[in-house]
Amino acid sequence: MILATLLLAQTTNLTWYLLPLAMVVSLVYSASRFELPDRILRRAIWLFIQIIGFMAVVFGILWVLSYGI
Repeated sequence: MILATLLLAQTTNLTWYLLPLAMVVSLVYSASRFELPDRILRRAIWLFIQIIGFMAVVFGILWVLSYGI
């Protein structure tokens, strides 16, 4: 149990890279599709929420599937 906790603590830092990466991807994608800065920001925020939500759902599914392993 302690080994698993230490392993999780070491890998948790890598997951924080997902937040800025998702934000940059959503900003670049939105900027390539729209011209108005207000619209770019609104669409980028919405796309960021969708990306993080999708990753959370996939993480939840994988966590449930690997629970019995």
